[in-house]
Amino acid sequence: MDWYLLRYFLAVAELGNFSRAAGRMNVTQPTLSAGIAKLEAQLGQKLFERDRRRVSLTEAGSRFLAHAQRIARDYEIALRDISQAAPRRTLRAGVLSTFPSFMLEALVRSHMAQENAETLELLDGSERELKTWLDDERIELALTLLRPGSPAPAQESLYREDYVLVTSTSHRLAQMQAVKGEELAQDAMIIRRHCEVLAATSQYFTQRGVRPSFPLKTFNDDKALALVRAGLGVTVMPESFAGNGIVPVRLLDFDFSREVGIVYSTKGRMLAKSGCCFVETLRRELARPER
Repeated sequence: MDWYLLRYFLAVAELGNFSRAAGRMNVTQPTLSAGIAKLEAQLGQKLFERDRRRVSLTEAGSRFLAHAQRIARDYEIALRDISQAAPRRTLRAGVLSTFPSFMLEALVRSHMAQENAETLELLDGSERELKTWLDDERIELALTLLRPGSPAPAQESLYREDYVLVTSTSHRLAQMQAVKGEELAQDAMIIRRHCEVLAATSQYFTQRGVRPSFPLKTFNDDKALALVRAGLGVTVMPESFAGNGIVPVRLLDFDFSREVGIVYSTKGRMLAKSGCCFVETLRRELARPER
């Protein structure tokens, strides 16, 4: 049984609410609910009764609670007993500069909530920089783009996402599901200098006779998002950046996507099977079924 499942169970049992328990664990409610479902499947018993006002323990859940509390106490005692003799391992990981910062924040919060979490040393870099650092063994793994032709043992896929046009909620196209490139002839375009499909984006609009003004050119995605929200212009980004005042709109005939995953250095490949806490966090929080 995974330790995090036990902690999810104890939080729900104490708080009587999945949302508050998820907040305590620093995970999303769907993640916590999936963990409880996994625990119930392992035990072969339903642990909670759910209604609109409160979550309560079933008879099996009440019996399991006493065992879970004892296991948690013993685990904490064991951690205190060996804490001086077994310092936390330091994990060196690279993160692609175009990975959304709000998603990285959620990942680190979830990781740090685990008792067996490694100490993280994160390096932010471009796709090329991350590859160099992996080859030089400066980092053990990178959260980055996966490219065809890389050896399978050195990488694992987490999710794939499309590039979309992003607008503010008040933009005239915000209610559209998809638009033609020609419809942006009068719009200002914010340029993300480090965008992986920048050249393809420029070609797409040029072929359609669209030559927008460029009120901002930046390497900073948070700044680009802030000024899209402010109405300065629109831009092209991976769809995971949508939300919090940012609306995704599909560009017709703009069929570009990116695959995000973990790439390991030579020494770091053993992490894929060794129970590395940060790797497990990435898998749990980011892995999505193929569409």
